[in-house]
Amino acid sequence: MSRIAYVNGRYLPQHQAAVHVEDRGYQFADGVYEVVAARHGTLVDAEAHLDRLEYSLAELHIAMGRSRRALEFVIGETMRRNRVREGIVYIQMTRGVARRDHAFPVTSRTALVVMARSQKPPSRQVVENGLKVITTPDNRWGRCDIKSVSLLANVLVKQQAREAGAQEGWMVRPDGTVSEGSSTNAWIVDGEGKLVTRDVGKAILAGITRRAVLALAEREKLEIVERPFTVAEAKEAREAFMTSTSAQVSPVVQIDDSVIANGKPGHLTRLLVEIYDNYMRTAGG
Repeated sequence: MSRIAYVNGRYLPQHQAAVHVEDRGYQFADGVYEVVAARHGTLVDAEAHLDRLEYSLAELHIAMGRSRRALEFVIGETMRRNRVREGIVYIQMTRGVARRDHAFPVTSRTALVVMARSQKPPSRQVVENGLKVITTPDNRWGRCDIKSVSLLANVLVKQQAREAGAQEGWMVRPDGTVSEGSSTNAWIVDGEGKLVTRDVGKAILAGITRRAVLALAEREKLEIVERPFTVAEAKEAREAFMTSTSAQVSPVVQIDDSVIANGKPGHLTRLLVEIYDNYMRTAGG
């Protein structure tokens, strides 16, 4: 079955789906996106993702261009046409088509693309063996809280990680603290058994999975500290892991050349893997 994409009012076979050459997302990365997980045909944390989408649009002064209810219908229909029950939905909105000029166009119509595909969750091998990350300078712009389609810096970090035989790169700010991964939020368990992850602000994206894991950890009475942590601290941590819609909760067992603890996913990480998987089984309920 050919995959179907929604593009500006039309459902099209994906090989026919296209945007205008003067779409500002294509020319200026003038747009935002969201990736939402689907479990059993239901979106996980859909409201939180759409809230963040609206936040990103507002910060860039891009009009939503349609009601949330209309957008939800398009998302559901795109999932249905692609027969997606376990997978992800990709939503992208840009400022639309206009004559090339850096300044905002006087009038424009917000462009919308929605895609959906089936995708398996992280394998048991990841959960059992963990992943390797490398550290690299954080060269991104100053508004990482906006989920912008401008991802070149993130792409370069991910490619650097792949070339180093790692699965992710953790970006490091000039003060030596970890901001986040190229497509994940970064976590450690410190020497006292506390969960540590950077506090939200303009330096990182406020991950939806990050937020869910924080709530689940609080429910389990785990001690949590939201603060920056250094690379040196991470390498000496009891445990490390990363979170995102696609990665869910993925253990980290090596940072650069440093093995974390005994090189195996730790107890708290395994607990969070389990309780987050249960959370997803109820579609974020």
